[in-house]
Amino acid sequence: MVEIKLKKGKEKAVLQRHPWVFSGAVDKIKGKADNGDVVKVLDNSGDFLAYGYFNDQSRVAVRLIEWNEETQIDEDWYEQKINQAVAARADLLKAEDTNALRLIFSEADFLPGLIVDKYADFLSVQILSTGIEKAKDIIIDKLCKALNPTGIFDRSDATARTHEGITAENGLLWGEAPAEFIAVKENGITYHINIAEGQKSGFYCDQRDNRLLLAAYAKGKSVLDCFSYSGGFSLNAMQNGASEVTSVDSSALAIETLKQNIELNKFVKHKHTAIQSDVNKQLRAFKEEGKKFDIVVLDPPKYAPSRSALDRAARAYKDLNRLGMLLLEPGGLLATFSCSGAVDIETFKQIIAWAALDAGKEVQIIKQFSQPEDHPVRISFPEGEYLKGLLLRVL
Repeated sequence: MVEIKLKKGKEKAVLQRHPWVFSGAVDKIKGKADNGDVVKVLDNSGDFLAYGYFNDQSRVAVRLIEWNEETQIDEDWYEQKINQAVAARADLLKAEDTNALRLIFSEADFLPGLIVDKYADFLSVQILSTGIEKAKDIIIDKLCKALNPTGIFDRSDATARTHEGITAENGLLWGEAPAEFIAVKENGITYHINIAEGQKSGFYCDQRDNRLLLAAYAKGKSVLDCFSYSGGFSLNAMQNGASEVTSVDSSALAIETLKQNIELNKFVKHKHTAIQSDVNKQLRAFKEEGKKFDIVVLDPPKYAPSRSALDRAARAYKDLNRLGMLLLEPGGLLATFSCSGAVDIETFKQIIAWAALDAGKEVQIIKQFSQPEDHPVRISFPEGEYLKGLLLRVL
Protein backbone atom coordinates (compact mmCIF):
# COMPACT_ATOMS: atom_id res chain seq x y z
CA MET A 1 0.00 0.00 0.00
CA VAL A 2 1.23 3.49 -0.85
CA GLU A 3 2.41 5.46 2.18
CA ILE A 4 1.84 9.20 2.69
CA LYS A 5 4.23 10.74 5.21
CA LEU A 6 3.15 14.04 6.75
CA LYS A 7 5.32 17.03 7.56
CA LYS A 8 6.46 17.32 11.15
CA GLY A 9 3.69 18.74 13.35
CA LYS A 10 0.93 18.08 10.80
CA GLU A 11 -0.35 14.95 12.52
CA LYS A 12 -2.36 16.76 15.20
CA ALA A 13 -5.62 17.06 13.22
CA VAL A 14 -5.40 13.39 12.16
CA LEU A 15 -4.90 12.29 15.77
CA GLN A 16 -8.00 14.34 16.66
CA ARG A 17 -9.92 12.35 14.01
CA HIS A 18 -10.43 15.21 11.56
CA PRO A 19 -11.03 13.46 8.21
CA TRP A 20 -9.10 15.81 5.89
CA VAL A 21 -5.39 15.91 5.11
CA PHE A 22 -4.58 18.95 2.99
CA SER A 23 -1.97 18.76 0.24
CA GLY A 24 0.26 21.25 2.07
CA ALA A 25 0.61 18.81 4.99
CA VAL A 26 2.15 16.05 2.83
CA ASP A 27 5.92 15.59 3.10
CA LYS A 28 6.67 12.45 1.06
CA ILE A 29 4.79 9.82 -0.92
CA LYS A 30 6.27 6.32 -0.99
CA GLY A 31 4.98 4.49 -4.06
CA LYS A 32 2.57 5.51 -6.83
CA ALA A 33 -1.07 5.95 -5.93
CA ASP A 34 -3.89 6.47 -8.41
CA ASN A 35 -6.58 8.94 -7.45
CA GLY A 36 -9.18 7.18 -5.31
CA ASP A 37 -6.78 4.53 -3.99
CA VAL A 38 -6.74 3.76 -0.28
CA VAL A 39 -3.38 4.86 1.17
CA LYS A 40 -1.68 4.64 4.54
CA VAL A 41 -1.01 7.97 6.27
CA LEU A 42 2.05 8.16 8.56
CA ASP A 43 3.43 10.84 10.83
CA ASN A 44 6.89 12.26 10.13
CA SER A 45 8.50 9.53 12.25
CA GLY A 46 6.85 6.81 10.16
CA ASP A 47 4.20 5.77 12.68
CA PHE A 48 0.73 4.82 11.42
CA LEU A 49 -2.03 7.43 11.70
CA ALA A 50 -4.93 6.41 9.44
CA TYR A 51 -6.12 5.07 6.08
CA GLY A 52 -7.75 7.31 3.52
CA TYR A 53 -8.64 8.01 -0.12
CA PHE A 54 -5.84 9.70 -2.07
CA ASN A 55 -6.32 12.43 -4.67
CA ASP A 56 -3.49 14.55 -6.08
CA GLN A 57 -5.91 16.88 -7.90
CA SER A 58 -7.78 17.99 -4.81
CA ARG A 59 -6.79 20.50 -2.13
CA VAL A 60 -7.77 17.70 0.27
CA ALA A 61 -5.02 15.22 -0.63
CA VAL A 62 -6.37 12.42 1.59
CA ARG A 63 -9.90 11.89 2.91
CA LEU A 64 -9.50 9.73 6.00
CA ILE A 65 -11.79 6.78 6.59
CA GLU A 66 -10.20 4.47 9.19
CA TRP A 67 -7.88 4.96 12.19
CA ASN A 68 -7.34 1.29 13.16
CA GLU A 69 -4.27 -0.14 11.38
CA GLU A 70 -5.54 -3.72 11.75
CA THR A 71 -8.76 -3.02 9.83
CA GLN A 72 -9.05 -4.14 6.20
CA ILE A 73 -10.78 -1.70 3.83
CA ASP A 74 -12.72 -4.35 1.93
CA GLU A 75 -16.33 -5.23 1.03
CA ASP A 76 -17.10 -6.13 4.63
CA TRP A 77 -15.85 -2.70 5.77
CA TYR A 78 -18.22 -0.92 3.34
CA GLU A 79 -21.11 -3.15 4.40
CA GLN A 80 -20.45 -2.36 8.06
CA LYS A 81 -20.35 1.40 7.46
CA ILE A 82 -23.55 1.36 5.37
CA ASN A 83 -25.40 -0.82 7.86
CA GLN A 84 -24.22 1.41 10.72
CA ALA A 85 -25.56 4.52 8.97
CA VAL A 86 -28.89 2.86 8.18
CA ALA A 87 -29.25 1.56 11.76
CA ALA A 88 -28.70 5.09 13.10
CA ARG A 89 -31.82 6.18 11.14
CA ALA A 90 -33.96 3.24 12.30
CA ASP A 91 -36.54 5.41 14.05
CA LEU A 92 -36.93 7.70 11.04
CA LEU A 93 -37.22 4.71 8.72
CA LYS A 94 -40.13 3.42 10.82
CA ALA A 95 -41.96 6.76 10.82
CA GLU A 96 -45.40 6.57 9.22
CA ASP A 97 -45.63 10.27 8.37
CA THR A 98 -42.18 10.62 6.72
CA ASN A 99 -40.44 8.56 4.04
CA ALA A 100 -37.91 11.10 2.73
CA LEU A 101 -34.63 11.19 4.64
CA ARG A 102 -30.84 11.17 4.37
CA LEU A 103 -29.38 7.71 4.93
CA ILE A 104 -25.68 8.45 4.48
CA PHE A 105 -24.13 11.87 5.11
CA SER A 106 -20.56 11.75 3.82
CA GLU A 107 -17.88 12.36 6.50
CA ALA A 108 -20.48 12.24 9.28
CA ASP A 109 -21.04 8.55 8.45
CA PHE A 110 -17.34 7.80 7.78
CA LEU A 111 -17.87 7.59 4.00
CA PRO A 112 -16.43 10.91 2.73
CA GLY A 113 -17.95 11.91 -0.58
CA LEU A 114 -21.06 9.69 -0.36
CA ILE A 115 -24.56 11.12 0.01
CA VAL A 116 -27.55 8.76 -0.06
CA ASP A 117 -31.12 10.04 0.25
CA LYS A 118 -34.16 7.76 0.47
CA TYR A 119 -37.31 8.93 -1.29
CA ALA A 120 -40.12 6.42 -0.72
CA ASP A 121 -38.75 3.24 -2.35
CA PHE A 122 -36.00 4.95 -4.35
CA LEU A 123 -32.47 5.94 -3.43
CA SER A 124 -30.79 9.05 -4.81
CA VAL A 125 -27.00 8.89 -4.65
CA GLN A 126 -24.34 11.60 -4.95
CA ILE A 127 -20.73 10.44 -5.28
CA LEU A 128 -18.39 13.36 -4.68
CA SER A 129 -14.95 11.79 -4.12
CA THR A 130 -12.70 9.55 -6.21
CA GLY A 131 -12.45 7.02 -3.39
CA ILE A 132 -16.20 6.48 -3.32
CA GLU A 133 -16.28 6.49 -7.14
CA LYS A 134 -13.80 3.58 -7.17
CA ALA A 135 -15.91 1.67 -4.65
CA LYS A 136 -19.22 2.51 -6.38
CA ASP A 137 -20.09 -1.04 -7.46
CA ILE A 138 -19.50 -2.38 -3.94
CA ILE A 139 -21.55 0.44 -2.41
CA ILE A 140 -24.50 -0.09 -4.76
CA ASP A 141 -24.46 -3.82 -3.99
CA LYS A 142 -24.45 -3.19 -0.22
CA LEU A 143 -27.21 -0.55 -0.48
CA CYS A 144 -29.38 -3.06 -2.34
CA LYS A 145 -28.71 -5.69 0.28
CA ALA A 146 -29.48 -3.34 3.18
CA LEU A 147 -32.56 -1.58 1.77
CA ASN A 148 -33.97 -3.51 -1.21
CA PRO A 149 -34.91 -0.33 -3.10
CA THR A 150 -37.00 -0.19 -6.26
CA GLY A 151 -34.23 1.77 -7.96
CA ILE A 152 -31.02 3.70 -7.32
CA PHE A 153 -30.45 6.91 -9.26
CA ASP A 154 -27.13 8.73 -9.64
CA ARG A 155 -27.23 12.50 -9.05
CA SER A 156 -23.45 12.97 -9.06
CA ASP A 157 -23.68 16.18 -11.09
CA ALA A 158 -22.39 18.47 -8.33
CA THR A 159 -19.51 20.85 -8.96
CA ALA A 160 -17.62 19.17 -6.09
CA ARG A 161 -16.71 16.38 -8.51
CA THR A 162 -14.70 18.77 -10.67
CA HIS A 163 -12.46 19.52 -7.67
CA GLU A 164 -11.77 15.79 -7.48
CA GLY A 165 -10.98 15.53 -11.19
CA ILE A 166 -14.05 13.44 -12.07
CA THR A 167 -16.85 14.22 -14.48
CA ALA A 168 -20.52 14.71 -13.62
CA GLU A 169 -22.91 11.77 -13.80
CA ASN A 170 -26.70 11.60 -13.91
CA GLY A 171 -28.57 8.38 -14.58
CA LEU A 172 -29.91 5.07 -13.37
CA LEU A 173 -27.46 2.92 -11.41
CA TRP A 174 -29.66 -0.02 -10.50
CA GLY A 175 -33.24 -1.28 -10.76
CA GLU A 176 -36.16 0.77 -12.09
CA ALA A 177 -35.89 4.40 -13.13
CA PRO A 178 -38.13 6.72 -11.06
CA ALA A 179 -41.08 8.35 -12.77
CA GLU A 180 -40.75 12.05 -13.62
CA PHE A 181 -42.46 12.78 -10.31
CA ILE A 182 -42.71 10.42 -7.36
CA ALA A 183 -44.74 11.04 -4.20
CA VAL A 184 -43.05 11.21 -0.81
CA LYS A 185 -44.27 12.15 2.66
CA GLU A 186 -42.69 14.49 5.19
CA ASN A 187 -44.40 15.37 8.46
CA GLY A 188 -47.64 14.01 7.00
CA ILE A 189 -47.51 16.29 3.94
CA THR A 190 -47.25 14.76 0.47
CA TYR A 191 -44.73 16.10 -2.06
CA HIS A 192 -44.14 15.35 -5.72
CA ILE A 193 -40.39 15.35 -6.23
CA ASN A 194 -38.26 15.01 -9.35
CA ILE A 195 -35.20 12.87 -8.57
CA ALA A 196 -33.58 13.13 -12.02
CA GLU A 197 -33.85 16.90 -12.54
CA GLY A 198 -34.67 18.44 -9.17
CA GLN A 199 -32.20 20.50 -7.16
CA LYS A 200 -29.44 18.61 -5.31
CA SER A 201 -30.66 15.00 -4.99
CA GLY A 202 -34.32 15.89 -5.62
CA PHE A 203 -35.52 17.32 -2.31
CA TYR A 204 -34.19 19.10 0.79
CA CYS A 205 -34.63 16.74 3.73
CA ASP A 206 -32.45 18.96 5.91
CA GLN A 207 -35.25 21.46 6.62
CA ARG A 208 -37.77 18.84 7.82
CA ASP A 209 -37.67 19.81 11.53
CA ASN A 210 -37.44 23.54 10.81
CA ARG A 211 -40.51 23.50 8.55
CA LEU A 212 -42.52 22.00 11.38
CA LEU A 213 -41.12 24.40 13.98
CA LEU A 214 -41.93 27.48 11.90
CA ALA A 215 -45.40 26.23 10.96
CA ALA A 216 -46.38 26.45 14.63
CA TYR A 217 -46.30 30.27 14.27
CA ALA A 218 -48.25 30.42 10.99
CA LYS A 219 -51.89 30.06 12.09
CA GLY A 220 -53.88 33.04 10.82
CA LYS A 221 -50.73 34.74 9.48
CA SER A 222 -49.62 35.91 6.03
CA VAL A 223 -46.43 34.11 4.98
CA LEU A 224 -43.83 34.90 2.31
CA ASP A 225 -41.68 31.86 1.43
CA CYS A 226 -38.60 32.88 -0.59
CA PHE A 227 -36.51 30.33 -2.52
CA SER A 228 -39.53 28.11 -1.94
CA TYR A 229 -38.44 25.24 -4.26
CA SER A 230 -41.12 22.52 -3.98
CA GLY A 231 -42.85 24.35 -1.14
CA GLY A 232 -41.65 22.88 2.15
CA PHE A 233 -42.23 25.96 4.29
CA SER A 234 -45.26 27.02 2.24
CA LEU A 235 -47.08 23.69 2.60
CA ASN A 236 -46.36 23.39 6.32
CA ALA A 237 -47.69 26.92 6.86
CA MET A 238 -50.88 26.10 4.93
CA GLN A 239 -51.27 22.85 6.85
CA ASN A 240 -51.17 24.86 10.07
CA GLY A 241 -53.77 27.42 9.02
CA ALA A 242 -51.88 30.35 7.50
CA SER A 243 -54.32 32.95 6.17
CA GLU A 244 -52.34 33.39 2.95
CA VAL A 245 -49.02 32.12 1.58
CA THR A 246 -46.88 33.60 -1.20
CA SER A 247 -44.09 31.43 -2.63
CA VAL A 248 -41.25 32.84 -4.75
CA ASP A 249 -38.65 30.84 -6.72
CA SER A 250 -36.73 31.49 -9.93
CA SER A 251 -37.18 27.91 -11.20
CA ALA A 252 -40.15 27.10 -13.44
CA LEU A 253 -39.85 23.42 -12.45
CA ALA A 254 -39.95 24.36 -8.77
CA ILE A 255 -43.07 26.49 -9.18
CA GLU A 256 -44.82 23.79 -11.24
CA THR A 257 -43.92 21.15 -8.62
CA LEU A 258 -45.19 23.41 -5.84
CA LYS A 259 -48.52 23.87 -7.59
CA GLN A 260 -48.83 20.09 -7.91
CA ASN A 261 -48.10 19.76 -4.19
CA ILE A 262 -50.87 22.24 -3.30
CA GLU A 263 -53.32 20.06 -5.24
CA LEU A 264 -51.92 16.78 -3.84
CA ASN A 265 -52.62 17.94 -0.30
CA LYS A 266 -56.01 19.43 -1.19
CA PHE A 267 -55.07 22.82 0.27
CA VAL A 268 -57.25 25.83 -0.52
CA LYS A 269 -55.79 27.22 -3.76
CA HIS A 270 -57.00 30.78 -3.37
CA LYS A 271 -54.93 31.13 -0.19
CA HIS A 272 -51.72 30.54 -2.16
CA THR A 273 -49.84 32.64 -4.71
CA ALA A 274 -46.84 31.24 -6.62
CA ILE A 275 -44.44 33.66 -8.29
CA GLN A 276 -41.61 32.64 -10.62
CA SER A 277 -39.04 35.41 -10.21
CA ASP A 278 -35.56 36.28 -8.99
CA VAL A 279 -36.09 36.62 -5.24
CA ASN A 280 -34.15 39.86 -4.71
CA LYS A 281 -35.96 41.47 -7.63
CA GLN A 282 -39.34 40.35 -6.27
CA LEU A 283 -38.56 41.56 -2.74
CA ARG A 284 -37.76 45.00 -4.12
CA ALA A 285 -41.02 44.95 -6.10
CA PHE A 286 -42.97 44.08 -2.93
CA LYS A 287 -41.24 46.96 -1.11
CA GLU A 288 -42.20 49.43 -3.84
CA GLU A 289 -45.81 48.19 -3.65
CA GLY A 290 -45.85 48.64 0.13
CA LYS A 291 -46.67 44.93 0.57
CA LYS A 292 -46.26 43.55 4.11
CA PHE A 293 -46.26 40.05 5.62
CA ASP A 294 -46.47 38.57 9.12
CA ILE A 295 -43.78 35.95 8.44
CA VAL A 296 -40.96 36.03 5.88
CA VAL A 297 -38.84 32.93 5.14
CA LEU A 298 -35.42 33.33 3.51
CA ASP A 299 -33.80 30.00 2.57
CA PRO A 300 -31.30 30.91 -0.17
CA PRO A 301 -28.85 28.62 -1.97
CA LYS A 302 -25.24 28.34 -0.82
CA TYR A 303 -23.79 31.85 -1.16
CA ALA A 304 -20.35 30.87 0.21
CA PRO A 305 -19.11 27.56 -1.25
CA SER A 306 -15.67 28.28 0.29
CA ARG A 307 -14.05 30.70 2.73
CA SER A 308 -12.67 32.71 -0.19
CA ALA A 309 -16.25 33.64 -1.11
CA LEU A 310 -17.14 34.74 2.41
CA ASP A 311 -16.96 38.53 1.92
CA ARG A 312 -19.12 38.46 -1.19
CA ALA A 313 -21.56 36.07 0.49
CA ALA A 314 -21.81 38.28 3.58
CA ARG A 315 -22.88 41.22 1.41
CA ALA A 316 -25.47 39.05 -0.35
CA TYR A 317 -26.89 37.71 2.94
CA LYS A 318 -26.99 41.22 4.42
CA ASP A 319 -28.89 42.73 1.49
CA LEU A 320 -31.34 39.81 1.33
CA ASN A 321 -32.12 40.01 5.03
CA ARG A 322 -32.40 43.81 4.98
CA LEU A 323 -35.08 43.49 2.28
CA GLY A 324 -36.84 40.74 4.22
CA MET A 325 -37.00 42.87 7.38
CA LEU A 326 -38.47 45.81 5.48
CA LEU A 327 -41.40 43.63 4.30
CA LEU A 328 -42.52 42.63 7.78
CA GLU A 329 -45.39 44.00 9.78
CA PRO A 330 -44.21 45.46 13.14
CA GLY A 331 -43.42 42.49 15.41
CA GLY A 332 -43.36 40.13 12.42
CA LEU A 333 -41.15 37.07 12.21
CA LEU A 334 -38.17 36.51 9.92
CA ALA A 335 -36.96 32.92 9.50
CA THR A 336 -33.57 33.22 7.85
CA PHE A 337 -31.12 30.48 6.90
CA SER A 338 -27.64 29.85 5.56
CA CYS A 339 -26.54 26.49 4.14
CA SER A 340 -22.96 27.72 3.57
CA GLY A 341 -20.52 25.69 5.65
CA ALA A 342 -18.04 28.58 5.49
CA VAL A 343 -20.52 30.80 7.38
CA ASP A 344 -20.64 29.80 11.04
CA ILE A 345 -23.52 30.78 13.30
CA GLU A 346 -21.66 33.67 14.98
CA THR A 347 -20.72 35.14 11.59
CA PHE A 348 -24.32 34.73 10.48
CA LYS A 349 -25.59 36.58 13.56
CA GLN A 350 -23.17 39.42 12.84
CA ILE A 351 -24.44 39.66 9.25
CA ILE A 352 -28.03 39.82 10.56
CA ALA A 353 -26.99 42.60 12.96
CA TRP A 354 -25.59 44.60 10.03
CA ALA A 355 -28.79 44.00 8.04
CA ALA A 356 -30.89 45.22 10.98
CA LEU A 357 -28.84 48.41 11.24
CA ASP A 358 -29.23 49.09 7.52
CA ALA A 359 -32.97 48.42 7.73
CA GLY A 360 -33.36 50.63 10.81
CA LYS A 361 -34.93 47.76 12.75
CA GLU A 362 -34.59 46.31 16.24
CA VAL A 363 -34.32 42.52 16.08
CA GLN A 364 -34.69 39.80 18.72
CA ILE A 365 -33.52 36.19 18.26
CA ILE A 366 -36.28 33.92 19.54
CA LYS A 367 -35.13 30.55 18.14
CA GLN A 368 -32.07 29.00 16.52
CA PHE A 369 -32.50 26.43 13.74
CA SER A 370 -30.13 23.60 12.79
CA GLN A 371 -30.00 20.44 10.70
CA PRO A 372 -31.99 17.31 11.69
CA GLU A 373 -30.79 14.01 13.12
CA ASP A 374 -30.26 12.34 9.74
CA HIS A 375 -27.66 15.06 9.01
CA PRO A 376 -25.48 14.43 12.09
CA VAL A 377 -22.32 16.40 12.86
CA ARG A 378 -19.21 14.48 13.88
CA ILE A 379 -17.62 16.22 16.84
CA SER A 380 -14.23 15.94 15.10
CA PHE A 381 -15.60 17.48 11.89
CA PRO A 382 -17.39 20.76 12.67
CA GLU A 383 -17.44 21.59 8.95
CA GLY A 384 -20.34 19.13 8.69
CA GLU A 385 -22.56 21.64 10.53
CA TYR A 386 -23.50 23.55 7.40
CA LEU A 387 -27.17 24.48 8.00
CA LYS A 388 -27.97 27.19 10.46
CA GLY A 389 -30.89 29.54 10.88
CA LEU A 390 -32.50 32.11 13.12
CA LEU A 391 -36.08 32.95 13.94
CA LEU A 392 -36.18 36.70 14.53
CA ARG A 393 -38.81 39.07 15.81
CA VAL A 394 -38.43 42.32 13.88
CA LEU A 395 -39.66 45.41 15.74
